[in-house]
Amino acid sequence: MTEPVIQPLLEPREGIPPVIEDSAALAAAVDAFARGSGPVAVDAERASGYRYSGRAYLVQLRRAGAGTALIDPIKCPDLSALDEAVRDAEIVLHAANQDLPCLAELGFRPGRLFDTELAGRLLGYERVGLGTMVELVLGLRLEKGHSAADWSARPLPEDWLRYAALDVEVLVELRDVLHDELSGTGKLEWALEEFASILAAPAHPPRTDPWRRTSGIHRVRTLRGLAVVRELWTLRDEIARESDLAPGRVLPDAAIVQAALDQPRTTKALTEITPFVGRSARRHLNDWLTAVNRARTMPEASLPQPVGPGDGPPPANRWADRDPAAAKRLAAARAVVAALADEHRMPTENLLQPDAVRRLTWEPPAPISEETVAARLRALGAREWQIGLTVHPLVKALERLEIKGEV
Repeated sequence: MTEPVIQPLLEPREGIPPVIEDSAALAAAVDAFARGSGPVAVDAERASGYRYSGRAYLVQLRRAGAGTALIDPIKCPDLSALDEAVRDAEIVLHAANQDLPCLAELGFRPGRLFDTELAGRLLGYERVGLGTMVELVLGLRLEKGHSAADWSARPLPEDWLRYAALDVEVLVELRDVLHDELSGTGKLEWALEEFASILAAPAHPPRTDPWRRTSGIHRVRTLRGLAVVRELWTLRDEIARESDLAPGRVLPDAAIVQAALDQPRTTKALTEITPFVGRSARRHLNDWLTAVNRARTMPEASLPQPVGPGDGPPPANRWADRDPAAAKRLAAARAVVAALADEHRMPTENLLQPDAVRRLTWEPPAPISEETVAARLRALGAREWQIGLTVHPLVKALERLEIKGEV
């Protein structure tokens, strides 16, 4: 079989547009997009790994009749007029959850959404990165060399701007093909429900004890060591926030963990941990040592305690010992979801979230019925299309275990 010819996408059709940096240029773009037609392709570039904030440093849009716009949100931080101009249009994003928060900070909040990444997942594409999807679906190759660049840099190089413009160049075309595929496979209503759910989802609350997510913290086995991690992490976060630097650029996690293990008492001992001699970390040597000493001398009652069980079920690998009946329910439910996901060619987690399956089977409703299981799944965040596909086979599987006396 002849391999399909992949055409490199090297230049935007109308060339690289000038970056919009003032209110007059923004007003002209707003007018152009208001007069345009059809869906609006949108993307945003952040500086993850370089900056503390998750703000956008470039916003790209494209619409038929309006062309492509590249907006500098540092100089044009209010996009509410643009939001109003395209309020009735469908907004096309790839991996919308990544960009919606930073767009909302600018006053841009879509009323209708099409997420090309999520559409790809529902359609069973094994790889759903934008470049891969464009290649598989449209036969075009996007260059993805600048996705991890420091987009807070100014001025932005021309090749970065070309890359940014190309990211929205064919996004609507990709949407159109995926829309037809969703419709042809009977999955369009499922996708629309998913897109609406993304837009309706509340903002995530701040994490409890975020310092406990320090990479390598499992190596720290004492409460005093955990106190060192907490104090250094908190200090690093304050420094990173004030300087708008990614925390890992101030001090890497590995340095925090090693200091928790060694608990150095002097600056000399601290600098024997290699990352502490880096330019950014060295500026705060006395502060780091103060934080370590504070943890080393704080009262026992002030030490962090081990994490207790959460509000959900225990890890699934412990179910067989703690509750064998629940373990059998989980195995049966997982088999049902896996078979249905395979039948409908999508990842199991897009058919039904694993956490919902665990919670349902750890504490199933009584009695087991389609009404009670549907209500439990709905309370766990399942969408109606997911409930419609899974509730009947899940109930049958759980009822079979009850009949056999295995639960």
